[in-house]
Amino acid sequence: MAECPYCHQRVDTQAVVCPSCRKPLKAYGHPGIPLHRAQGDASLCQTCAYHADDTCTFPQRPLARDCTLYVDVNQPQPQPPVYRLSPTQAAIGWIQRHLVWVVLVALIGLSLALALANSKR
Repeated sequence: MAECPYCHQRVDTQAVVCPSCRKPLKAYGHPGIPLHRAQGDASLCQTCAYHADDTCTFPQRPLARDCTLYVDVNQPQPQPPVYRLSPTQAAIGWIQRHLVWVVLVALIGLSLALALANSKR
């Protein structure tokens, strides 16, 4: 259960509006879009990662009190996972990327093997 930032009543995490004070809890009436709100008199932009790196396109910037894209610069950002391929997967990927050359070398090798086999007769 979540808490309404206005009246501090407990509300369902999927609630779009607070049942007590009727304030919106989710952006655009959609339960999947969280609506971040500033606490006190400060704007959200002062601690937003998008404002810090100047990539924010929000029209109310730099005085936004509500935002759907807010990312706190003080929170540690999760590192993307590093995917390692096994040697077999790497070899299969290399063969798939260079399939034309692999087939060409195989055909040349087969031709040479047949030519050598026929020349010994």
